[in-house]
Amino acid sequence: MRVLHTSDWHVGRTFHGRDLLAEQETVLGGLADLVTDERVDVVVVSGDLYDRAVPSAEAVATCTRVLGRLAEAGARIVVTPGNHDSAARLGAFAGFAEAGGLHLRTTAADLHRPVLLADAHGPVALYGIPYLEPEPARHALGRPELRGHSGVLGEAMRRVRDDLAGRPEGTRSVVLAHAFVTGGEVSDSERTIAVGGVPHVPASTFDGVDYVALGHLHGPQVLAENMRYSGSPLAYSFSEARQRKSVWLVEFDAGGLLGVQRRELPVPRELASVRGELEDLLVDPVHEPLVDKFLSVELTDRVRPLDAMRRLRERFPHAAHLEWNPEGGTAELRYREAVRGKPDEEVACCFVTDVRGSEPTETEEALLREALAAVAAEGRQ
Repeated sequence: MRVLHTSDWHVGRTFHGRDLLAEQETVLGGLADLVTDERVDVVVVSGDLYDRAVPSAEAVATCTRVLGRLAEAGARIVVTPGNHDSAARLGAFAGFAEAGGLHLRTTAADLHRPVLLADAHGPVALYGIPYLEPEPARHALGRPELRGHSGVLGEAMRRVRDDLAGRPEGTRSVVLAHAFVTGGEVSDSERTIAVGGVPHVPASTFDGVDYVALGHLHGPQVLAENMRYSGSPLAYSFSEARQRKSVWLVEFDAGGLLGVQRRELPVPRELASVRGELEDLLVDPVHEPLVDKFLSVELTDRVRPLDAMRRLRERFPHAAHLEWNPEGGTAELRYREAVRGKPDEEVACCFVTDVRGSEPTETEEALLREALAAVAAEGRQ
């Protein structure tokens, strides 16, 4: 049996305000070609199908088309929710969807009820553990004494192992889990799951199964031969610029896990960073290769340039992020010392100087005096 391990689609997510639905559909829809070319039997999505608990209608339509393409290519699909998903909404009509080959495992009550598939060597049991928020999960599991992510995931895996022990000898097993396993590397685009405690769980939590298909961390990672993060299919922060987005092709034979191969995904638009003064960035031909990339820009001008992002986008239409870090840095500002004993007009002018790196012009000073006079007059009425 061949399993395609993916996760963290985050359908509906934006990139610094840029809509990514078209790019997401291109990359995720292309998984159907992998299903056909690699003779994949089942696709697993280990959480964060959507980016929001209540996704937009456009995001739902995009996801529906992608899942439809995977099904048409001949794959069964197993999905479990992540911390961005609404488990209740994702699991709606799960019983009906299962008849069409889409298996949604979204509740604590179902985590030890596997999706059972079979190949020439016998059954393969796929267990979907939804993201378990510790506080509600310990009650849903009927174990109020459990504490933290380790406690609830440990109980979930105990139930999985108990069920697996009752299966016919030789049953191979896959666990889908959305969790932060110790040893994983984070990026800037994951939402923290540390709510009132430690977010990590030890890798030993998942002992006893043939393969653990992890979700939550956005970089593809190998924690053990049989325990991996697939990562997100697209980059969702500039910290992921050097990651090679991919999925894992997992193959089983009669003895269990036969091997895992990496399949890289296409990059709709590359990410890049650049640093320098605005005027140089706008004219220097050395930056021409950056024109078609999502761009993070760090400006080093001594004075904060006016309308910098608009001007940058005239040359770099996909500039997405802008910071101003002048050469030599900026002086540390302490508000109390900065304003003590100074009249309002001087405080306002100093503020402009501090945040922009240059003193206000005569016209700006006149506007500030006019605004302060208007406020004072309003206060006397």
